[in-house]
Amino acid sequence: MGRTEFDPFRKGVLIFDGGMGTEIYRNHIFTNRCFDELNLSMPQLIRRIYQSYINAGADVITTNTFGANRAGLEKYALADKMAEINRSGAVLARSVADQPDSRTRRSAALVAGSVGPIPGGGNEYAPSEAAEILAEQVSALREGGVDFVLFETIHTPEQAAAALGAIRRGGGDIPYMLSFVPPERDEDLAEKLRILFAVLEAAPRPPFAAGLNCGRDPAEMLPAVEAAMKIAEFPLVVQPNAGYPKPFEGRQLYYCSPEYIATYAMEYLNLGVAGIGGCCGTTAEHIAEIAKMVRPLAKSQSAQTVSYGEPAVPERNESPLAGRTKLAEKLVRGEWIRTVELIPPCGYDLNETMTKVRHLAGFGVDAVNIPDGPRASSRISNLAVAERILNDVGLEPILHFCCRDRNLIGMQSELLACALYRIRNILFITGDPPKLGNYPSATGVFDTDAIGLCELQTRLNRGIDLGGGAIDPPTDAVIGVGLDPTALNRAREIDRFRRKVDSGAHFAITQPVFDPDALLRFLDEIGELPIPIIAGVWPLTSYRNAVFMGNEVPGVVIPDEVMRRMEKASAGSKEDQTKVGVDIAREAIERIRTRVRGVQVSAPFGRIEISMEVMTE
Repeated sequence: MGRTEFDPFRKGVLIFDGGMGTEIYRNHIFTNRCFDELNLSMPQLIRRIYQSYINAGADVITTNTFGANRAGLEKYALADKMAEINRSGAVLARSVADQPDSRTRRSAALVAGSVGPIPGGGNEYAPSEAAEILAEQVSALREGGVDFVLFETIHTPEQAAAALGAIRRGGGDIPYMLSFVPPERDEDLAEKLRILFAVLEAAPRPPFAAGLNCGRDPAEMLPAVEAAMKIAEFPLVVQPNAGYPKPFEGRQLYYCSPEYIATYAMEYLNLGVAGIGGCCGTTAEHIAEIAKMVRPLAKSQSAQTVSYGEPAVPERNESPLAGRTKLAEKLVRGEWIRTVELIPPCGYDLNETMTKVRHLAGFGVDAVNIPDGPRASSRISNLAVAERILNDVGLEPILHFCCRDRNLIGMQSELLACALYRIRNILFITGDPPKLGNYPSATGVFDTDAIGLCELQTRLNRGIDLGGGAIDPPTDAVIGVGLDPTALNRAREIDRFRRKVDSGAHFAITQPVFDPDALLRFLDEIGELPIPIIAGVWPLTSYRNAVFMGNEVPGVVIPDEVMRRMEKASAGSKEDQTKVGVDIAREAIERIRTRVRGVQVSAPFGRIEISMEVMTE
């Protein structure tokens, strides 16, 4: 099918709003009332809800007209007010959306005209009558000034056909999109979604997007998004429900906090979706968290590897890799590598950190990994910590270097400082969005991504700076990169990995792996490894820790057997649980040992004795 000229995604990912009915109910309007009619009787309330979503960061607000078709209004004796209710819902939204943003001076949001399915699935109506009922609503929304029509919560091909019939009859040239409810079960998910999306082939003109909404909580929506991305020929918009309570230690806990849905929104973004919002149960607070989390990440993903200045001097030959650091020498020789990740403190007292590093050096680790503001936390410069470790203890650091907090000029300056301090093992990462950290109002720079950083460091290693001038002597950095074997979009992750290698990477360290078989499958997909891989390992310290990782951290795969072992251990002491976690980590290392070049073991909560126990032969 052809593509529509209406392209609201041209400037990036759009944030859609959340549940309208949820917000109305929160304002003490009960379900025995017609929520759509509130456009007429309580316009200030509806306007306030629209405004709350814009204030939260939504790029698209959806009219309060989901059930405002003639058939849906009949049970309230309001069918004769169908056109008035829809026009009013659109006009109210338009009046809010057209207020210029105080920061950008542009219109605050687009207006989507919400059209839900006919009650009861519309089965009592002939296809032509069902299309006519929806066409009446579409015409009224057009008159009210919506930017596009959103047919949402479509369960069946027949409902989708009715929506397309409405566009033929009353849509004119207005842009539109259809959003489907994913099947309840994952069995044959791809085939069931294919049947729904296939209806779009009969569209009178192409929609500008397709969507998934309702029916699933954020975690359950993930496989549906993954399947839909392989099927949809249009940009995909995803709007999950807020979720359901889950049992834990005799309690019913709601894991779908605003932060929780926002972390899953990042997973949807990594799969390549074009728009993200919420459906039933989501509120302005959920959308605010999604906006804060997604926007910086979207910016980092859209950051292009920069076009550096043409060299004004000849490139120098890079020095032999094995001679740059002890770590590089072991990489070249193919020897087993053991490193420990140690997070810098929030203050500037390094006495405790240095004591731990001396213990690690005495234990015989090859290097200590120093993260760069992990999870966007505000901590002492990891370069300062790395310099102290190298000079006071003599243990080589692996400096993590992310592009979140510096522009290109600042990044080059700090890389030259690394060369001055002889900090040569550098792991380049894009970095977590600022929203994850302890100062969420900070902005992310993201002038480039990890691929661009590899290119910049490679130029410095060849004696060429950012603008094409000479660096004499050249730097001697050993370039490391991150690798996520649990990435949902594995094709994208593998493609980025290969681009990092092409840009000069010498080794890679994976995200923590709880399922060794998942890592092995990922390595099989890569095929022949172009650079050495060091596996990340996180020893679980308790069943509660395992529950948190499995439920709160998207993309983490903890096998059922591991969860059962940790749950069984929870009957004992904390030490008993930690011992089981150590055993699991050691078993994982043995499982992957022949396929990777070494391990990076995290020190959970700074407890280096746990990481050393994991690595003890």
